Amino acid sequence: MNFDSMIPHTLIRKAREYSRRLWVRVVFLGLLAFVALGVTQVIEALIPKELGTTLTGAAADRLLQIIANAMLAVTTFSITVMVTVYRASSTQWTPRVHRLIIQDRTTQNTLAVFIGAYVYALVAIILRELGIYVDERALVLFVMTVLVLAVIVIYLIRWVLHLQTFGSLIDTTRQIEDVTRAQFQDRLDNPCLGANAFTGEVPEGAKELHAWESGYIQHIYPEALDAAAKAHGVELYLIKNIGHFSFVNEPMLMVADRGKPEDDDHDWDSLVAAVRANVRLGDLRTYDQDPRFGLVVMGEVASKALSPGVNDPGTAIDVITRIGRILSAYTDEKSQDRDTKLDRLYVAPLDPKDLVEDGFAALARDGVAVVEVQQRLQSVLAGLMRHPDDGLCKAARDAAEVHLRRTLGAIDFEPDRERVLSSAASDLCTELRKEVLDQAGE
Repeated sequence: MNFDSMIPHTLIRKAREYSRRLWVRVVFLGLLAFVALGVTQVIEALIPKELGTTLTGAAADRLLQIIANAMLAVTTFSITVMVTVYRASSTQWTPRVHRLIIQDRTTQNTLAVFIGAYVYALVAIILRELGIYVDERALVLFVMTVLVLAVIVIYLIRWVLHLQTFGSLIDTTRQIEDVTRAQFQDRLDNPCLGANAFTGEVPEGAKELHAWESGYIQHIYPEALDAAAKAHGVELYLIKNIGHFSFVNEPMLMVADRGKPEDDDHDWDSLVAAVRANVRLGDLRTYDQDPRFGLVVMGEVASKALSPGVNDPGTAIDVITRIGRILSAYTDEKSQDRDTKLDRLYVAPLDPKDLVEDGFAALARDGVAVVEVQQRLQSVLAGLMRHPDDGLCKAARDAAEVHLRRTLGAIDFEPDRERVLSSAASDLCTELRKEVLDQAGE
């Protein structure tokens, strides 16, 4: 068994991942229904006989029948709505947003409560038929059932309010922005996932650790990897960052010696097993630990809005602003003063050039001739060019120049060209105007 994966930080990360799955919440609420029924039996024995016999089992039976009948219909309806929204969002915006909507907390909690209440009612009815809950003492069962009904009503109201915007464009783009911003901020608060910044060369003599299957690097557990590296007396260099695709038998990590293993059992095979247990590969990119993927999805939403079938430049303008707001929080990971908690693990920092390209490249190309979109794009990039980080400033300026050149080549109407130029950074406009005049003179 790989005990490196059992350290607290790794267990917390895995628990957080599982908590976002619908079946986990459903199982938890189902088990809670059994606990609630067990608690009623314990409390019932503590209630005085005079008070416990004030209500008969018939009062609770009516409520249990209402819950059992209503929850089956409501759950079926909610699942139908959920599936419809999933399919519509994949068709209208981008298939990559489907997995984000699946993790919607309000939807998951509501379905879990409905199914949990259904389980509660069914089990309670069965226990009544078996005679475990007698007719003479049903006060606690009645009170518990009323509490379950109150929880159902609260979540029904939340569900109805949530359906007003669930799956809409504004709600979808806001969800993508929120999860991207959260992952982005988490990465900046914990630079390089708490590991050393991998910016130089791999030490000489380092051995290659190859990918055991083809797939995207979806998630790593850095604390467990660092613990495994210490146990084996090595340093691990992640040459394929999170979100990158790795082919089978392609180098994914480099392993450099750094002292002796803690004991003879820590050989190369055990190190490979530890890496396999703490680096997850899959066929799709995920939002976890990968803020670049969120930027890509936002760019895809804007590109889809600019397609002839949708023709919605307003959405693209809104997405450009949201991406600019996310990128404005950027700080250089390798320049931050910090104590590296994981000194045996090396992870490459985020490259501002990649971030700008992930967010703006696709929509800038697809909206090359849409004046309003290009105006907002140049305006946002001009704002990022004033960012205190030099790397992001340069990346924004390079992107602005490329997109401006492409746009000026695609737009023939001179007033439209002037509108785009008026939104771009002043020094960039001056440079391009001078270049155009020089070409005209030749």
